[in-house]
Amino acid sequence: QVQLVESGGGLVQPGGSLRLSCAASGSIFEINAMGWYRQAPGKQRELVAAITRGGSTNYADTVKGRFTISRDNAKNTVFLQMNSLKPEDTAVYYCNARIRSHWYGNYDDYWGQGTQVTVSS
Repeated sequence: QVQLVESGGGLVQPGGSLRLSCAASGSIFEINAMGWYRQAPGKQRELVAAITRGGSTNYADTVKGRFTISRDNAKNTVFLQMNSLKPEDTAVYYCNARIRSHWYGNYDDYWGQGTQVTVSS
């Protein structure tokens, strides 16, 4: 079994910063891409940022220049540094990872439980 555990969410004022972390554990042979998604009330889940094992990144247009995704492959962990936060960034943030549990297996998608980020004065 594989688990993704997120941390770092909370309440922050507009213009503030938060850093999210997500650690993968369990039966892991290799992790391919990792990413962060978010879902605001009444809206569909959307990609925020993603990073490949080699470090290539892509971002949603709405967060470019404000958010930075990074990962520590040795610790199976992905981070999301969020700066200049806006009220419209308020959402539940979910970690995602494509993980292969065995050398002979396929990659499967795994999700964290979600962490609430609220940007409000």
